[in-house]
Amino acid sequence: MTARLRLYRKAEQELYKLDRSVKSDFYNFCHHFRDNPELPGLRKKQLKGDSRIWSARVSKDYRALLTPTGVDADGIESWLLIAVRHRKDVYEELQVAVNRVTGEIEFVDLSVVGQSALRRAGITLTPAEPEPETKPQAVEPAPEPVLAAPALLSAYDAGQLRELGVADQLIELALIVTTSEELDQLLEGAPLLSKDVLYGLAAGMDIDDVRREITAPVELDERPDLDDFAAALSRTKVTTVDDDVRDAIEEGDFRAWKVFLHPTQERLVHRHYKGPARVSGGPGTGKTIVALHRVKHLAEQLPPGHSKPILLTTFTKNLTTDLRLRLASLIEPELLARVDIAHIDQLAARVLGENTAPGRGKQRVYDHVALNEMRQLLAELDDRRFEPEFLLEEWEQVILGQAVATRSDYFNARRAGRGRALTRPERNHVWKLIEQFTARLDKLGVETWGQAAERAARHEIERAAKIRARREYKEEIGGKDLIHRDNSSGMRYLGYRYRHIVVDEAQDLRPAHWKMLRAMADPDLPNDLFIAGDTHQRIYDHQVALGALGINIRGRASRLTLSYRTTKEILAEALRVVEPKENSGKITYDDLDDGTDNLAGYRSVLHGPKPGFVPYATWEDELAGLAATLTAWRAELSTDENGAPLDPSGRIAVCVADRDMVSQTMYYLETKAGITCAELTKEGPKGDGEIHVGTMHRFKGLEYQRLAIVGASDGIIPRTSAIERYRTEDPPRYEREQRKARSLLFVAATRARDALNISWHDKPSPFLPM
Repeated sequence: MTARLRLYRKAEQELYKLDRSVKSDFYNFCHHFRDNPELPGLRKKQLKGDSRIWSARVSKDYRALLTPTGVDADGIESWLLIAVRHRKDVYEELQVAVNRVTGEIEFVDLSVVGQSALRRAGITLTPAEPEPETKPQAVEPAPEPVLAAPALLSAYDAGQLRELGVADQLIELALIVTTSEELDQLLEGAPLLSKDVLYGLAAGMDIDDVRREITAPVELDERPDLDDFAAALSRTKVTTVDDDVRDAIEEGDFRAWKVFLHPTQERLVHRHYKGPARVSGGPGTGKTIVALHRVKHLAEQLPPGHSKPILLTTFTKNLTTDLRLRLASLIEPELLARVDIAHIDQLAARVLGENTAPGRGKQRVYDHVALNEMRQLLAELDDRRFEPEFLLEEWEQVILGQAVATRSDYFNARRAGRGRALTRPERNHVWKLIEQFTARLDKLGVETWGQAAERAARHEIERAAKIRARREYKEEIGGKDLIHRDNSSGMRYLGYRYRHIVVDEAQDLRPAHWKMLRAMADPDLPNDLFIAGDTHQRIYDHQVALGALGINIRGRASRLTLSYRTTKEILAEALRVVEPKENSGKITYDDLDDGTDNLAGYRSVLHGPKPGFVPYATWEDELAGLAATLTAWRAELSTDENGAPLDPSGRIAVCVADRDMVSQTMYYLETKAGITCAELTKEGPKGDGEIHVGTMHRFKGLEYQRLAIVGASDGIIPRTSAIERYRTEDPPRYEREQRKARSLLFVAATRARDALNISWHDKPSPFLPM
């Protein structure tokens, strides 16, 4: 081998999409180039526009574009392959440079930029291999001058864009584009940092936020040498072309998911935190990907051992199953064996099992069972001072959430986020009612999952106290090892359960869950808790303030703003659900720590059809329309681009508001339209039907190529009959219920990857962006 060849990340992604025959030619090219880059048959030559770019022949019609990156330590010359293009798409104006902010090698291709923008900038592209003219070409008349529209980024100047890290070759063009379509064309092949910065500014992010959230995380401590391509190569994500490159490219986008992290995400994954850290962001921004890669990174740093020092947890069982499958495809089996993957209630049940004598455990019931008992108690007492829902939430969020043990403690308990204030006499009355209610549950031999979480938290807090006491005693006796004669319970207090805890969908956990998790990891060790969540997607009414629960994330909170799943068209409509312009000052979302969160700068670079909004007169008509839509989608997804058959099963879904509508929808589709269905349950899809059908709650964390939301009618979303009485009786609760319903619709809409269809009968939901 006389030359070492590496693949630029963008080039690798382009290769995924090429025809198999072109890939085969590319593998042969790599073999010949590594053996002898001066081989005459490669026809290697410099482009005229940028002397650092060379073109070499892959096949009759395709060219490899390369740049030299010095000589490696073993004396072998190094080349970076930056693109594989059809020869008619190779222009002299291609450019490669070192980014002044990141120090990485960047490739800029202006051939994807719209002609109108190029014309205004006075740029004409010259083909590197012009086609021979067979007859004289007619000269096109110059276009009539058109009054220029205002520039999309007119509020900024070249110096600001340069400081933020936009590639020099793109700055002039970026400042003259006038529409979002022109910006899309400009950034289609742009370097990642340029794309993030310009899309962030166009999406309305403040320039200081762009600098802090996009530029600063990837900025080098010192300005790089812009002429040192060898040093820049060490900072650039590349793939070495070796004998395994064929398998890597054939594996395509799946491999890309496993190995690719956006630079901002990568910094979060590999950062060393001195305490708990949190990452937030809208749907599809990669919070779960970051959480999984964080687990991988932590597992790789572990010292040898046989325990499971890492916990990966989330709120629901079906999401836990999904996380386990995805993590298994990301890390080696020996590392996976060192990760405990459990949903949060399973974890609490495990703790209680360790601390409860056989036969003394209670049956656990869901909140609707407890609510019925609360209603019955108030009816027997003829007490109408408080709604049963309010009392149950007060018990769950304040008393259980803060482990309030006595009446006097409750008088001083913090009630942030509860909306309705309580006087001291009112708190006294609430406490009496809660005492009677819990006694009623005890008599029935049941407990709620909230109670179970609170008991588990107390056991873990006691365990943590014993660990600290043993440490203090060990320090007192000079650091000697303690001898444990008790081989049962005593051994359990040698150390904390986990060294690292990673939490996904954090916004849905109860306060008691957080107290339990806090006690499970040593707060004196770094990288103890890593938290991923988005309160815009909170679909359960569990309000928390992490700082008040002993989890301090101040200064260690980050936000992701670029969606990798949802198209611009779907995203624009979904954002109007949770942040409608007409109510922008009224709807707020917390940040899990007494502050507020927003989706400013949340954006996508993907495109697709606009979501469909379809009205119907009746529910029967709507189901008939749904069947027609699904039939068309199924046909479109049954073949690939080349006409080869594909199985569309599991790629299309229907989302409804409640279980009754699930049954009605599935029955209609299967009996009237011949469409097989699988119901989404806590354990995942039930059955092997081709169309997945479920309630909005079941779609959390999932994604589908095409999604239909049906029954989005006034009175159903939100369920007016359930919350209308709060409008006057308890306005803060009414606002919370409204916000929760908006979040449900937002979550549902953003599960769609390529196409979204929303329908209703009678009147549309007031939350729809009509």
